[in-house]
Amino acid sequence: MIKLPRWLSLGLAFPLAILNGWVLLQVVQYFQPLVNVFVAALLLAFVLDYPIQFLQRRGVERNLAVWGVLLLAVVIVVALAITLVPQILVQLNELANILPAWIDSGTQQLQALQNWAATQQLPANLSNLLTQILDRLSSQIQTFIGKILGFAVDTIGTLVNILLTVVLTVYLVWNGERLWDGIFLWLPPHISSKVRQNVREDFHGYFVGQATLGALLASALILVFVALQVPLALLFGIVIGFFSLFPFGTGFGIAIVSLLIALQDFWLAVEVLIVAVAIDQINSNFIAPRILGNLTGLNPVWVVISLLVGAKLGGVLGLLIAIPMASFIKDITDIWRAGGFSNVILSSENKQYPSPVEVSE
Repeated sequence: MIKLPRWLSLGLAFPLAILNGWVLLQVVQYFQPLVNVFVAALLLAFVLDYPIQFLQRRGVERNLAVWGVLLLAVVIVVALAITLVPQILVQLNELANILPAWIDSGTQQLQALQNWAATQQLPANLSNLLTQILDRLSSQIQTFIGKILGFAVDTIGTLVNILLTVVLTVYLVWNGERLWDGIFLWLPPHISSKVRQNVREDFHGYFVGQATLGALLASALILVFVALQVPLALLFGIVIGFFSLFPFGTGFGIAIVSLLIALQDFWLAVEVLIVAVAIDQINSNFIAPRILGNLTGLNPVWVVISLLVGAKLGGVLGLLIAIPMASFIKDITDIWRAGGFSNVILSSENKQYPSPVEVSE
């Protein structure tokens, strides 16, 4: 390959990379339930590792910090399972029951709007147009919800998967460092240190930051929706918080909730839209920079492209990991193009590099 012209080397490497990617995708799809379990456990371990590191920086021994965080996580999960989950299920059932009535109400409002347009001699068939938009959006929402439910069923649909997720999460919390050490030992020390740093920043920081922002946004919206006497306030606040886990997803979640409320009460939907957008702007412009900073460093165009590719290849799972994966590829590419690896290789002749364990510490 070194003797070949550069254009020919790149021409041969590109189809090989595509072929390897396709084979990897086939393997992932074949083991999809197990991959979902592993990714869910990995994300939970990322989130739990953040308070563990916080306690360690305060002088708490790691074993004691791990025990404390795990016990606190169990208490929180049990409390949510007793209090929050039943309420969500009740509101989901209530939404399923009242949605036909809301659609009828929305149809009547559209007909009233059409009658007003006719009295004003406006040549617009608003009723049919908005009805078609509503039907199309409703089908898209059902398709997206079906994909989410399918992902959830594949991941935690059985007791075995739940137990596997819990066991893997605990193992990753206790022995995650040693696992990563074993993986990065396959790389040269001068490369593994940089790769390890970028993996931690792009994946660990991204998921912890997004989860924190989503929880803050959902909590604030639930309180405001309750104050505004919005129906199904808990469910709608959690829906918007869930969509905020994906880039550009918050606006989509706010639009869905506002549209559903508009079917029953148009002016209440306007209030919800204004308040939700205001809270999201505060969350994005004042809180997010402190938590995430410029974490991904991606151009918005590449963010959209990575989301489309991730959704196409992996569905909801692909959406979750698309941005950190794209950011990781960008960082490694920038380091490689800048000669970062080559510089480290040249300096490694006269320098003793620490082990991956020492680098992580």
